[in-house]
Order: sequence, then C-alpha cells, then structure tokens
Amino acid sequence: MEGYEGRTDFSFLPEGVIANILSLTTPLDACRSSAVSRAFHAAAQSDIVWDRFLPNDLDDFICRSKPGGLNFDPITCSKKEIFFSLCNSPLLIDDAKKSLSLDKQSGKKCIMLGARDLSIVWDDTSVYWTWESHPESRFGEVVVIVRGCWLEIRRKISSGMLSPTTTYATYIVFKMRERKYFGFHIDFVDAMVGIVGSEHSVKTVCLDSYMDDVIMFQHVSRAGSNHLPTNNMSRLEGPRGRHDGWFEIVLGEFDNKGGDDEVEIILKKVRCTFSKNSFVFQGIEIRPKINPE
Repeated sequence: MEGYEGRTDFSFLPEGVIANILSLTTPLDACRSSAVSRAFHAAAQSDIVWDRFLPNDLDDFICRSKPGGLNFDPITCSKKEIFFSLCNSPLLIDDAKKSLSLDKQSGKKCIMLGARDLSIVWDDTSVYWTWESHPESRFGEVVVIVRGCWLEIRRKISSGMLSPTTTYATYIVFKMRERKYFGFHIDFVDAMVGIVGSEHSVKTVCLDSYMDDVIMFQHVSRAGSNHLPTNNMSRLEGPRGRHDGWFEIVLGEFDNKGGDDEVEIILKKVRCTFSKNSFVFQGIEIRPKINPE
C-alpha cells in the first residue's frame, strides 16, 4: 500500500487497526490525525484510542471524589468526552483537598494539593493566617497571611499518584491582594523538591507578583540596606500569570519513576527581614514538564 513519494497510505486499513495505531501515540497526535482523512477522523473518535489515554487508576480517583462531583457520566460518556472533561474541569478528591486533571498534550496526570492538604506552620493561629473562601479557587478554602515573618509549607505525596516515567515540575499557586501587600519584594523564599532519600533540587524564588516593583525597590534601596540579596535580579525567577487568573512559580523538578517513592515539597523562609501580609495561597500543583515543540 504505497502512496505518492513512497509513503504508506494507512487510510486503506480497517478503522480498528488505525485506532490501535493512534492509541500508541499521544492525545495531541490523535487530534491532529483527524484532519488526515475520513478514516483517520473516525478512528480518532474511538474509545479504543481515548481509553488508552485515560489513567489506569481512574476508577480509584472517581471513588475518592465527592458524591455528585463528576462532570461526566462514566457509563454514558465516550472515553474522549471523559478525557477532555478531566483536562478542562479538575476532579476534586480526598474530601476536596486535592484535584486530578490531565495534560491535554500527553494525557499525563496533574495533581494539585489544596492549602488544607498541606502542612503550613502557624496556619491555625489567626494572628498570622486566616482561612477564607475564594470565588476563583477550585478548593473550598484558601489561606491568607495576615501578618507573619516565618513562612514554611511542606508536603509529601506518593509518587504512585502520578504518571510513571515522567519528569514533573512543581508550582506554587497564589495571589496577592492587588498591590496591598508587603514583604515579598524584599525577602525571597527557598524551595526544595525531590524524591525522599535522593538529592533535592534547591532554588530561591521571588513571590512578588509584580516583578517590576522588585527591581525598582532593589535599585533605589541597594545603597541603604544590607538585607537585600546580592544576586542579579535578572536571574531571579518570578511568578507568571495563569489562565485562571492566579499566579504560579516553579519550585523545582523531579523524575517520577513510579513505585513506592515519596515526593517531598518544601517552601521555607525562617529568617526574614520584614513582616509579610496579603499573600493568598491556593495550593501546590504538580504537573508534567512539557518540552516546547
């Protein structure tokens, strides 16, 4: 079955065979193949294809979701509909303290840990932190710094919750109360991410949502303060806006090989120059690192 220029014409194959071939690719490739021919378009809608892209443990995640929390019917919806529902509408699990979603390009699992699912020093002390509902958060509550110098957030999760043989990046997801905040443009935060028992990636991040303010503050204050960092601000990574209106910054990366490993995430600043406030913390997201094409 040779076509022009010596290329194989797969359109003559039975639809089931084409579907099996597409199931060995990626969700992005399957969507692109729909434009090749009618045969490919039909095969690309097949449950054979999209069932392969869904997590093997999806039923377990569904059991961990709250009653009535599904945005799809597992029985009547097609596998493709379920896949894109999980891409576009994260599934809340474990008493709505975590969420599961899928990466559209790869189909890999993305896990977000809500603030209530994390260990946050002094989060039960209203002088320093307050718990609030937020209309733009996927979780029931966010936590807000009222006044505090000490920032320490920790969590360990099983690598089995994630997709194996995948490089993951970990992000903190947050907001500031507009520009009515203080402290984060002066004190930077240390982040550590890695598999327990192995070497962790370590980096320093700036949680100021408005990096122009950080650069300006350093420029006008360098001569009069010995508390400001000496590193080049142009090399310090700052937050970037998300499509959902929040900010995020990558804390670190790790290779998930699967098995019984635990992933440890630490965000810490215990020696601070100034008190901080108005930091609205939604959670920490762990999602696959996608290389640009």
